[in-house]
Amino acid sequence: MKALIVAYSKNKVIGKNGMIPWKIKGEQKRFKELTTDNVVIMGRRSYEEIGRPLPNRLTIVISRTMHINEENCVVAHSLDEALKIAENKNVYISGGARLYEEAINIVDKMYITQIDQCIEGDTFFPEFDESQWEIQIDAEFVGDLSYKYLTYTRKGDKTNRQKENLYKKER
Repeated sequence: MKALIVAYSKNKVIGKNGMIPWKIKGEQKRFKELTTDNVVIMGRRSYEEIGRPLPNRLTIVISRTMHINEENCVVAHSLDEALKIAENKNVYISGGARLYEEAINIVDKMYITQIDQCIEGDTFFPEFDESQWEIQIDAEFVGDLSYKYLTYTRKGDKTNRQKENLYKKER
């Protein structure tokens, strides 16, 4: 499975000045639950914001200039190279904006935290055609910063997709 994981506001803001412009209690726990024992692919700036490899998962950083010598963390020069490194493992693409834009057409699922406010920022999640996705609301939270956990699953012939996955496993 190839998935994308992101939090964005009503106006699709994902960042401001290289940082996430909000704090959501429990958001890191959800990210950890989804990505542990899998592969996380992120851009250089996203990695620099975290500042270290993520424990209990392979972290692949996409960068043309960065060099990393850490356990369970490697650098790839492109999304294609990162996906080859990940082989047939579950992959979670976790930002930034350019990586989301490149990945949105190849992922099977999107795990989205949708914040119910317009927030000021300078980095945005790319526009996409929601009609190509089945949308499931996993949870809703009401408070000072109300938000929903959504899972988007790409529409399509599930039988053909299962055959494709079986074919990939046999190779």
